[in-house]
Amino acid sequence: MRQPLADCRQLTVGVSTPMSEKPTGTLTDIPGIKVGHFTDNRRPTGCTVVLVEDGAVAGVDVRGSAPGTRETDLLHPVNVVQKIHAIVLSGGSAFGLDTACGVVRYLEEKGIGYPTRVLRVPIVPAAILYDLALGDPSIRPDCQAGYQACLNASRDPVVEGSVGCGAGATVGKLLGPDRAMKGGIGSAAIRRGSLIVAVLVAVNSLGNVIDPDTGKILAGARSEDGRSLVPLEAFLESPWHSLGVSAGETTTLAVVATNARLDKPAITKVAQMSHDGFSRAINPVHLPFDGDVVFALATGQLEGVDVSQVGVLAAQATAQAIVRGVRAAIGVPGYPSWRELFAP
Repeated sequence: MRQPLADCRQLTVGVSTPMSEKPTGTLTDIPGIKVGHFTDNRRPTGCTVVLVEDGAVAGVDVRGSAPGTRETDLLHPVNVVQKIHAIVLSGGSAFGLDTACGVVRYLEEKGIGYPTRVLRVPIVPAAILYDLALGDPSIRPDCQAGYQACLNASRDPVVEGSVGCGAGATVGKLLGPDRAMKGGIGSAAIRRGSLIVAVLVAVNSLGNVIDPDTGKILAGARSEDGRSLVPLEAFLESPWHSLGVSAGETTTLAVVATNARLDKPAITKVAQMSHDGFSRAINPVHLPFDGDVVFALATGQLEGVDVSQVGVLAAQATAQAIVRGVRAAIGVPGYPSWRELFAP
């Protein structure tokens, strides 16, 4: 067994923020799923791993025009591999895709993977977001960070806020990065009888984050004095090319999961429908600047579930998770958080 990371990169456990709304659970409500974060406080940045060591049927839907991904083609319904063993979400832009090698190493050591004639090969799709503008861009999650996130993984409720992949996430860059706010990791779960649909989201958007229940902006582009929020109309009046944001710098990533038994075409449809949650809680979204990706997992404990029901609940839980990620975030210099500026 490899040793944990050296002390120069300390794990941040994070802060769970009490919510005013009724708790909705987290991604680890799904049996068979573990979640682990690695947070590097030197910048900040980090990665988040979703482990499904018994395997799960998986799909993906990529809506952003500037994605950074690994093994998404493998998830296409016509391709042969039916189950995956982990998903990694990471900061660090394309450099952060290195985290997946640490997850592969961890799973290989446990004998987990797709069976081949020689050995088992772990199947680990991944996606990244851009957070290099916060602090020293030479500091980014790597193979060891992915391995450490696996060591930290558990069935405990997901720690939300400025941890893991959400450590360097920011939102509301409509009027440029100098007027943005802090994003983070959010998670939510919905139960309907024995059916569970749950989501984890790393919120790093160009657009403002909206509370779907009220239609009000929670976090996003700030006014010149930094104390109030600017609606979408101000963005539409600005020359987009002058905002200081380039393609790929604004990406929201999600992992949706259900305990239902679904095949690859069905779980791919769930991934597609989950993007409706992005549209409800982020405005605007799916722009050329964005690399938005939704992975979806079906662990298969519950038979006879209609895919439409799962997709509708997934979109609802996705919107809730986005809101929770912003409300749980902790501000950093230049990027204040919702709870610093607007929490009751």
